[in-house]
Amino acid sequence: MLNKRTTEVYALGQHISMSAHKARRVIDQIRGRSYEETLIILELMPYRACYPIFKLVYSAAANASFNMGSNETNLVISKAEVNEGTTVKRLKPRARGRSFAIQKPTCHITIVMKDISLDEYIDTDSIRWSQKPKCKKKHTTMSYYDMYSNGGTWDKK
Repeated sequence: MLNKRTTEVYALGQHISMSAHKARRVIDQIRGRSYEETLIILELMPYRACYPIFKLVYSAAANASFNMGSNETNLVISKAEVNEGTTVKRLKPRARGRSFAIQKPTCHITIVMKDISLDEYIDTDSIRWSQKPKCKKKHTTMSYYDMYSNGGTWDKK
């Protein structure tokens, strides 16, 4: 029997003060790439969203090396997503005593990294070779349903 091993680690950044649309523009470029390639891309892109994403990728790699003992060359970004956070609302004073509402959006960024050198499943047959899973078969019978023999659905108003 095979048991699933955790080969994924993540880093989560919450309430980052930028629009989710602007952060998604950068996240779409790094999704599915290796760790080293991602760092190079993030250093060279001219967007403001690159720095917090760079910090999250670096943090996820540190989590992987500390928690699983994996090497940084084997890490791949398996999932990266950006969700909208709360909107901070501020008032800006305007002429004649009026005020103008300013909305400052925030976002939540999640980076999930996967170690491709680790096997995803652990073979437990050698540990518990005497226990076999019991499979129950469901017996189903097919019944013929005639839609015209129930009195007719066309007669009802």
